[in-house]
Amino acid sequence: MHRSRAALFTHRPRSSRPRDVLRAEGPAAARIVVTVAAAWQVALWLGADQPPVYAAVVPLVALRGDPLTALATSLQRVLGVVAGVLIGIAVLNVLHPSTAALALVVALGLGAGTLLRAGGPLNLQVPASSLLVFASTSPDAYAFHRLWETGAGAAVTILLAPLLWPPDPRRSLSALAHDSRTRLVQALTGTAAVLGTDPGTARGNVSAVAGHIDAIRTAAASAREAERAMRFNPLRRRHRDTVTRLVRSIVTAERLTPHLATLAREVAAFTGRDDLIPVVADARRRMPGLAASTAQAINHVLESGRPQPALSRARNDLSAYAHADSRPAAVALRRPFKEILDELDPPSEGPGPGGHPRIPAGT
Repeated sequence: MHRSRAALFTHRPRSSRPRDVLRAEGPAAARIVVTVAAAWQVALWLGADQPPVYAAVVPLVALRGDPLTALATSLQRVLGVVAGVLIGIAVLNVLHPSTAALALVVALGLGAGTLLRAGGPLNLQVPASSLLVFASTSPDAYAFHRLWETGAGAAVTILLAPLLWPPDPRRSLSALAHDSRTRLVQALTGTAAVLGTDPGTARGNVSAVAGHIDAIRTAAASAREAERAMRFNPLRRRHRDTVTRLVRSIVTAERLTPHLATLAREVAAFTGRDDLIPVVADARRRMPGLAASTAQAINHVLESGRPQPALSRARNDLSAYAHADSRPAAVALRRPFKEILDELDPPSEGPGPGGHPRIPAGT
């Protein structure tokens, strides 16, 4: 039952209705169309005597998301074309076209592509451009047209990418932040609920928690990318403070995931052990309440970014549990809760929030 309930959060299929697809993908397609047309026209204004296809190709390849991605992809493409053209011309000036020359061009192109990544994967544009020079009947003329048209297309792409329907990170990050909080709470309360049930259910919960953790880590990676992209998104600068707060919330959620994994493993290890029946029985009475108050603290802190009374209640519940049961197994079950609360509100000297005592590390 717990696995099926957790599965509700592990996969949310996107709607396939044409209207929803158009609403989601339409702005990106419009950006590409406008930028391709602009790159083509600019190349014509600059004196292209043949259809400037190479200028129009750059936006098709580069406009795949935020302006930062467009900048990196455009730079990678320009570097790849320059390096590939130079390699192709250099090889053809030394060797005649042959299988050996072809192999050398590809090898040199791949070698250069490993160095000219521009922050991305292997730059395959280098060997591709080298091969096109190698196959051209007029390598020098091809190289000239390819270089300046690609440069023109990249310049237009970099200029227009931040201005034409830029993605709204605030909207997407709001959804990711809510989903991350939901997953944290589901993993925490679900783990508390399976304690002492049966070993199969507890092991299944470990897998369910791992799915939540993977999704939260993916969200954190997306959040960091969105935050970087804001530097190249002048039309969304007014949302910068909101984006920063949402990114901080999602990254904090990611920091909590190792403790959720530890708790799920401890619960799976203790469930079904005859020697731990008394400890587990006591934990089953106390852990749901502790999980609920901790979940409330997670929601309050991640939504507002500052400690709330829910943190005090959670620490009080943890303190009461520590005073009621000091057995090693109970300490192991409580430790992930303490780590979660410390991540949400790092402990300092003296009493904690609300004047309640700090929980010692060994509780």
